[in-house]
Amino acid sequence: MAMLWRHAALVVLSAPACLPFLRPSAAWAAAATAAASASAAPQLGGGGSAPPSGSSGGGSGGGGGDGWQLSQRRAQEVAQLAESRRPILLTLVSFAVTRKAYGKITKMFIREYEEQTGRTVRFRLSFGGSGTQARAVIDGLPAEIAALALPLDTIKIADAGLIRQDWPAAFPNNSIVCESVCAIVVRAGNPKNIRSWEDLARDDVAVITANPKTAGVARWIFLALWGVKLSTGKKAATKYVTKVFDQVVVQPRDAREASDVFYRQGMGDALLTYENEAYFTNLVVPEKDRLPYIVPDNNIRIQCPISVIDHNLAPQAPEVREAATAFCQYLYTKEAQREFAACGFRTPYKELQEEFGLPGVKGLWTAEKRLGGWKDIQRDFFDDQGICSEILRDVGARKLALRLAQK
Repeated sequence: MAMLWRHAALVVLSAPACLPFLRPSAAWAAAATAAASASAAPQLGGGGSAPPSGSSGGGSGGGGGDGWQLSQRRAQEVAQLAESRRPILLTLVSFAVTRKAYGKITKMFIREYEEQTGRTVRFRLSFGGSGTQARAVIDGLPAEIAALALPLDTIKIADAGLIRQDWPAAFPNNSIVCESVCAIVVRAGNPKNIRSWEDLARDDVAVITANPKTAGVARWIFLALWGVKLSTGKKAATKYVTKVFDQVVVQPRDAREASDVFYRQGMGDALLTYENEAYFTNLVVPEKDRLPYIVPDNNIRIQCPISVIDHNLAPQAPEVREAATAFCQYLYTKEAQREFAACGFRTPYKELQEEFGLPGVKGLWTAEKRLGGWKDIQRDFFDDQGICSEILRDVGARKLALRLAQK
């Protein structure tokens, strides 16, 4: 159980190990172009190097030159053979609640890729809040693949010069690899009779949700709450979301820690989280500890992207990028999507959603169509002067003043 509730990063790296990867964006882009050109160029006559003196045949000393060249060639062949047998190591960073799915999918890919290519791949997996993971990559964590909770975090890595700006075009479905929706988990028997978004603003309902500053789930939840009243105007949306956050009693770092607080510590009357987190938690806890949850209509489509980290791949051998790209493509296969669905994620395969009992939801909407592009969403909601930041400051200041008055 301890492993379920705590998600420690599995990648342990010293600071000096990160330094070779910290190059200016222009430099790594040029390096990537040069590497690609070099790998594509045909090799002529043993690499095009001039033969050693006396190796042109017919002259004196030719035997000595041939022997030198042969020994050099053998040394190169031995080195290439050793390199070809070395496992390809890929580091994947992802958000907390994907651990089970990626744990299985990586093992499946390792077997299939070795069967098809003869190459051995190994993975290092790191899990945490999506915002925290994005910041770690920007700060120098040498990951090859990022599977984050929302496009906004991937865009931040791209804006730091580590991923191509056209990254959504790299893989199918604009590089969205799985989806979810927001869910409201309640206590056994639903004693507070929580049925909809509206009930979260009641004075008698204590709410648990993760921190929008560190967790992708919390930013999705904020946007979902904003959408509940948006049709009646921004003033009504602000009033409603502020009231819900007035009822929030604690904000853990990520979705899994929020589940820990709600399930194990027994805090709160309602937990706002991913549907897949509620689904998966009920699979792994004892039957007596399982809790009901509601998936309200008028819900947001939580879209989780995949990307390769071009900056970290540029200085590596071509087969590393090939393996990283192949893994990202493999995630769209039905076999991989089954593992996502088994953990409560939604997939394009309707039969998988039906197999794992994921309910239909009316009024699903996307953030980009309803709220604008992700950079606009960042500016309008999550920058220091954004709506979310202002609401959190207002709520925090009032709660602090109340606590001080009660002393």
